[in-house]
Amino acid sequence: MRRTVSAAPSSLGMDAFAGHPLTAAVAVPSGQRCLNLPYRRHYSRRRLALMSLLNIPSSSLRRLRVVIVLIAGLASAQAASVAAEVFNPTVHTLDNGLEIVVIPNHRAPIVTQMLWYKVGAADEPLGKSGIAHYLEHLMFKGTDKVGPFEFSQMIERHGGRDNAMTSWDFTAYHQTVAREQLEMVMELEADRMVNLRLSDELALPERDVILEERLSRVDNDPAAQLGEMASAALFLHHPYGIPIIGWEHEIRQLTTADALDFYETWYRPNNAVLVVAGDVEPEEVIRLAEKHYGSLAPAALPERQRVEEPRQWAPRRVELSSPRVGQASVSIRYLAPSYNRSLDESGPETPYALQVGSELLSGATGRLYRRLVVEEKIAASAGASYSPTAYDYSTFSFWGSPRPGVEPEEVEAAILAEIEVLLEEGIEAREVERAKQRLLDSAVFARDSVAGPAYAFGMALTTGGTVEDVENWPERVREVTVEEVEAALHLVIRNERSVTSLLRPEPTS
Repeated sequence: MRRTVSAAPSSLGMDAFAGHPLTAAVAVPSGQRCLNLPYRRHYSRRRLALMSLLNIPSSSLRRLRVVIVLIAGLASAQAASVAAEVFNPTVHTLDNGLEIVVIPNHRAPIVTQMLWYKVGAADEPLGKSGIAHYLEHLMFKGTDKVGPFEFSQMIERHGGRDNAMTSWDFTAYHQTVAREQLEMVMELEADRMVNLRLSDELALPERDVILEERLSRVDNDPAAQLGEMASAALFLHHPYGIPIIGWEHEIRQLTTADALDFYETWYRPNNAVLVVAGDVEPEEVIRLAEKHYGSLAPAALPERQRVEEPRQWAPRRVELSSPRVGQASVSIRYLAPSYNRSLDESGPETPYALQVGSELLSGATGRLYRRLVVEEKIAASAGASYSPTAYDYSTFSFWGSPRPGVEPEEVEAAILAEIEVLLEEGIEAREVERAKQRLLDSAVFARDSVAGPAYAFGMALTTGGTVEDVENWPERVREVTVEEVEAALHLVIRNERSVTSLLRPEPTS
């Protein structure tokens, strides 16, 4: 089955990747991790010895999010001059069930291949947290054709780069190479989809690497420690409360057999999405995909076992003090619907309304920044964030960092006061229109990115969305009304479904 999707003059909902408005993406306080951020790993041989110490700073992750969100939709200023298509993706499905999305972009002679599996940390067997991330590491251990770590070495020799990432809802592997090397990376990726070879000698040392990664990223990072506790408190029953990297005691018990069982259960063509973006023609991509992926046999897949959150009766609070904290911060997180999961009376328009609401609260012109930073001068930064791209629930968050000499409780009280004003007095129409315009204007570089659209379509298709959902995102944002934003915020901002977290420095003397 093959089809070409044409968008309205409002295309790529790159919000389908990051889910956050641009201003929210750049305003996260230093050291505060976004809850829905996937783990990433690069497997260059020269870097392999340092893998256990690798720690991507939150500032770098924020820059990645900015690049992605910059192509969140087509700017309305350009809409009149752009044809009724933006990326004009070609969509095809192989006989074995592999979904293919091709996004031509001829600005540079490069191509990005991304293979997305519809399985992540939230699909792990009970008691085996971290197995999805562990398998992501082990996918670089080789096959009968390709030796351990040779996958990345081959791509490096041809001037390319590769990486992988795990989230609660998906696992993805991607390579960016010269267009002439597309067939090579397709052959490599197709090979390890079904021919991974593991032994204890290869797998168990990698488990130690992951334990060191957890030590570096979580155990030595008070913000990450507090984030884990806040997430576990917000999700009482759902596996989103379990860290993607896994709990330490469960990581230590993972075996080679566990990894192979997970691999053989989920890593099959009918559970995968292949996204190819760059200097390619759809017909050639589909021909190569048929050649290298088409012969792989599908398998009977289990249903993704996800649970409902029970009714939450009381707000929760977590606090952490540490001499390693350089900047105090406070956040208030509320359970929220996603594109794919409703909450109470939420409707299909609610996630789009919440994105507009998050945008009008954030940034240098947003309510929170203006009130706490500019007028009251008690915070160094403040804002709100919301990510609707998830297979299940999402979160809507308020956050702030106090200025020197100000206690985080003062910032918390100011945030709560502004929330009360917001809910009681409502929102002005001009605020909503400005927020919508900023969201749409964040996409002026939509056609310039190669990897960004691949992320957008991959995330959408692995979390219950469609290509059309991605393409029509700006139009859905344009349709949001003041009443919808107010209704969405009243729906989500419920004290009993909240977790407040405070991070503060602890004197060393």
